[in-house]
Amino acid sequence: MQEENNISEFELDGQKIIENIELNIWEALIPVLILMGLLAYNIFYADGEMMGEYSNQFILLIGGGVAAIVGFFNKVGIKRMLTEIWENLRSVFIPVMILFLVGALAGTWLVSGVIPAMVYYGLQVLSPNIFLPACLIIAALISIATGSSWTTSATVGIALIGIGTDALGISGGIVAGAIISGAYFGDKMSPMSDTTNLAPAMAGTDLFTHIRYMTFTTVPTVLIALIVFTIISFNIETTGSSDVSGLLGTIDSTFNINPWLFLVPGAVIVLILMKTKPLKALGAGVLLAAIFAFIFQPEVLTGLGSSRFGSVVTSIFTDTQIVTENEKLNNLFSSGGMKGMLWTIYLIICAMVFGGIMDAIGALARVTRALLSVATTVFGLFASTVISCLGLNAIASDQYLAIVIPGKMFKKAFDDRGLAPENLSRTLEDSGTVTSVLIPWNTCGAYQSGVLGVGVAEYFVYAIFNWLSPFTTLTYAAFRIKIRQLSKKSF
Repeated sequence: MQEENNISEFELDGQKIIENIELNIWEALIPVLILMGLLAYNIFYADGEMMGEYSNQFILLIGGGVAAIVGFFNKVGIKRMLTEIWENLRSVFIPVMILFLVGALAGTWLVSGVIPAMVYYGLQVLSPNIFLPACLIIAALISIATGSSWTTSATVGIALIGIGTDALGISGGIVAGAIISGAYFGDKMSPMSDTTNLAPAMAGTDLFTHIRYMTFTTVPTVLIALIVFTIISFNIETTGSSDVSGLLGTIDSTFNINPWLFLVPGAVIVLILMKTKPLKALGAGVLLAAIFAFIFQPEVLTGLGSSRFGSVVTSIFTDTQIVTENEKLNNLFSSGGMKGMLWTIYLIICAMVFGGIMDAIGALARVTRALLSVATTVFGLFASTVISCLGLNAIASDQYLAIVIPGKMFKKAFDDRGLAPENLSRTLEDSGTVTSVLIPWNTCGAYQSGVLGVGVAEYFVYAIFNWLSPFTTLTYAAFRIKIRQLSKKSF
């Protein structure tokens, strides 16, 4: 009975809000502060390996344990905590299934030749006079196909940097900025990207609604970047020519490259436009790619295993590596299948445990009230979200956590304001996903700088899409452009 007197519940658009009158703001922040402290220690002193490969997941569980202790001292029972954890886990069942399908899609699109075909035809659009916008477009296409900005930069990115700096004499910072702009546009918009799946999972919307809603801010931003790089291309002198014949020859000799392969992504796009459920659309993409693998890439399948059928099954579930004569392409022509998505799935599960306990003890409601007392306008709420994502990218040095933690913490604030969850998911991507590469000590900044051989300070200004995205989303919020509401509420 004591617990019932201290804790109250109410429904808001189907989302249960738990408030605990025993909990003050400082107690509610204890788990968050400890979580942030452990993340900072893990990054700056343990090189991200404090507890092995899954350090961030374990830290989220530790944060959940601290939240549980705070709950015990504030008269919250274990049954309530477990109930909220279960409700949270149930809410991400579909996103987790989608992530598994994304892994399967990546594997089958590789062995069927779809991804190699996109690389093959994409590289052929290069021309010295339009080299920089071509870099952006190629990187965007490859990133959309693979769902990974990291893979894009480590493969065609390296080739483009070499062509731009060595063959054409263009500044490495400018070329890297164009590559990163395109790579993160594709990473942000691809249904195969883990962050594109993670953001709607945290905000409480579905994958394709999230992608459609992102186009309102993402497309204008990337068009501005494309225009700027086009202007730069016409105002700088280049020398030599862009020769990618070696890469094209390797791809052509390894795979049966055929325009018919584009029927696979085309079919998925059509299904998406027809608003087919994500599981069905992605599942169709996996099945169609598997069929195309048997038709167009029998030699590739034979080279991967004892049987062609076994090779396709392996590509769906686990690691696949297609070795070529060019080491730069070997990284691109590899996939982890469903197994490759486990790290992100574990992160989501651990975040749901942390969030469930924070829900149960009333901490999220308490923090939300404090945020709303400061963010009294729509713009203030969006600005608070953007600042939180930027801060976590700098402090936690991980783009996933810059999506997970603000996503969970701000979800109820957006709900309380009557704002549709796609507003939050879009803001998380506009400020969390794309700005991670602008911070030298962030995992993304360190990776891109190391792979491309260009310092963050050199490409920062030219990574136009990345630093412009938060300003775009705040501009939309300030002028109430495409801010979808669940219901009419006063601000």
